[in-house]
Amino acid sequence: MALCLANSLIACGDFVPYDQLVRYKWWYRYGYMSSTGHCFDIGAATKNAIQEFEKRQRKFAKAWNISYEEMDNTLSSELLQAFNVNCSKEGVAGNGALMRLAPVPLFFYRIPEKAVEYSGESGRITHGDDKAYDACRYYGALIVAALHGVLKDELISDKFYEDHKQWFGKKPLHTDILKIAQGSYKKSGGYNEGIRGKGYVVSALEAALWAFWSDNNSFEEGALKAVNLGDDTDTTAAIYGQLAGAVYGYQDLPNKWCKRVYAKNFISHVSNWIVCEGIINDNEEHFAHFGKDDPNEDYDHPEHSVTQNCKSYTFDTDYGHKLRIIDTPGRSSDHPKMSCEEGWSISKKSWDRLLEYTHKSLSPYFIRQECNKVEYFRLKTMGMIRPMLESMRNILRNVSNALKGRILSVDDAWQ
Repeated sequence: MALCLANSLIACGDFVPYDQLVRYKWWYRYGYMSSTGHCFDIGAATKNAIQEFEKRQRKFAKAWNISYEEMDNTLSSELLQAFNVNCSKEGVAGNGALMRLAPVPLFFYRIPEKAVEYSGESGRITHGDDKAYDACRYYGALIVAALHGVLKDELISDKFYEDHKQWFGKKPLHTDILKIAQGSYKKSGGYNEGIRGKGYVVSALEAALWAFWSDNNSFEEGALKAVNLGDDTDTTAAIYGQLAGAVYGYQDLPNKWCKRVYAKNFISHVSNWIVCEGIINDNEEHFAHFGKDDPNEDYDHPEHSVTQNCKSYTFDTDYGHKLRIIDTPGRSSDHPKMSCEEGWSISKKSWDRLLEYTHKSLSPYFIRQECNKVEYFRLKTMGMIRPMLESMRNILRNVSNALKGRILSVDDAWQ
């Protein structure tokens, strides 16, 4: 399910719960993103939520006169707003919401407030209890902080929540989650002192943080501690691994374990896409702005009148780089021309690098099971190549929109 969530973020370039549910449904029905080719070990809460989602799709399709077969495609913004994506009953507080969380804070970590809120929402669509929502928010905040370089001692500090309270907006943590944030998991006796890796989200969060707190800065030791608590062992370890992985990094994972991961090259590529496609900041959307005033733009440029109605056109080029074309009618200087030339040069390099990557570096992904259904094969294939194809689409969209905006060349952009 974490891979389903990651692919949704990459494909949509944003947080779209409806698309996430569609992919969870594909996993449940067709084995989409499953290492075995079929869904296995699905929790009752997740299964019930997906089945409720399917019922709502059928009802929605009938009400809006849409073919049910088309309901898995991207809906318009109007239809997305009309569809209720919270498919869980109230009081559902299983650990399934927490075990798939990591792609959300990874994608949005540059905007901590948004990362924390979306972490909670990612869980709410299948687990409707406030404890599940807040467990995801708190754990998402820890992962975000780790990605910002916060040291482990601060992450496990009893004051972490208070020190980062602005990330949580006006919604305080549920008291059960707040107790954990204040250090209830710090029990040297572990299992003998009541730490349990159960299916209840509060217990699961406490168990994962206990393993992280007591792992002696070793991913291997922490993962084994999480598993050896018993009960829901794989989920406890999966929750532990999200935070521990963000803190210790890929290079510190046990190599003997990494070698045995199924489709590890594919997972590595998806991880890279998450970083490259992640939202940059709250005022600058990931995809290009066209014909909008740039809220970050200072209109008081040399040779430009501050009263002019400037327009800023922003293009993605490379990680950490933006091509920004400022439309100031009737004015020009050498500086914007130089910026355009440099920006287009970076864009060309990005194109060349993408083509070289797909030609030389993209690793094949083998399907071990025979595909006895065309639909199954289609979903498998799309799951493998869609992140790459949709990133290529994003680049093409930027270029296409630039052409529609009559920016046909560097000189035209300068004019």
